[in-house]
Amino acid sequence: MIEGALAFGFAALGLALAMNLWRLFKGPGVADRILALDTMVINAIGLIVLIGIASDSATAFEAALLLAMVGFVGTVAYAKFLLRGDIIE
Repeated sequence: MIEGALAFGFAALGLALAMNLWRLFKGPGVADRILALDTMVINAIGLIVLIGIASDSATAFEAALLLAMVGFVGTVAYAKFLLRGDIIE
């Protein structure tokens, strides 16, 4: 049962990543590209968690937490750069 759910999860997140990649390249504005990158980070976190479940590895969950923190800081920094022109005031 869990194998089927994992397979569905991998397929759904793979499709979501492909659609985000399309939005990243085709996005009409810079804000759309920022949102695509942020959503790709969220999907990558989901993939790491699924890999951790599939392999019974606690290290994968720590990696997902680290990626979440780095992704959040990166998104905030990039948005601040777009609004103000610099990151550090």
